Amino acid sequence: MALPALMALLIGLAWLARPAWARWWRMLKRMRWLLVCVALIVAYGVPGDALLDISWLPTYQGGLEAVLHVIRLSLMLGCLAALFATLGEQGMLVALLGIIAPISSHREGVERFVVRLTLVMENLQGELPAGGWRKILAGVERDAEPEGRLQVVVPAWAARDFVVSAGGIVLLATAVIFG
Repeated sequence: MALPALMALLIGLAWLARPAWARWWRMLKRMRWLLVCVALIVAYGVPGDALLDISWLPTYQGGLEAVLHVIRLSLMLGCLAALFATLGEQGMLVALLGIIAPISSHREGVERFVVRLTLVMENLQGELPAGGWRKILAGVERDAEPEGRLQVVVPAWAARDFVVSAGGIVLLATAVIFG
């Protein structure tokens, strides 16, 4: 009974996240080597029964854990792609500022962090030429100080925000109580 409901929920979420599929695919392509490395490290790092009784192959349990970790990371990238498609970069910055600011005692440090993260996100949007990452690491191509100001506009709370926040709190409380 729970499996069909879970499948319906996943299909509904995938349908809602249609605008994010292209971004998700680009993220997965960019993260492919990280995913391969994580899969290999976990597959060979988890003890268990030898796969096909060959000593140099990863274990069966390691293979299962590796697949699980890659799926988790891929779903996390999908959630990030959906958030970017829904909120945009400006909305993500506002959300990040709203999350970090209350737990930090240094307002100026939080603002600097958000500005630096914005600059990193802008630089990651463009493709690097072949061997460009080597030049960046070597410090060959250092641009001058960026000019201008970054302005983060925080919209006022609406009734929808209260409903979504209350729903999230109820969902979290339900998961804690009955989980």
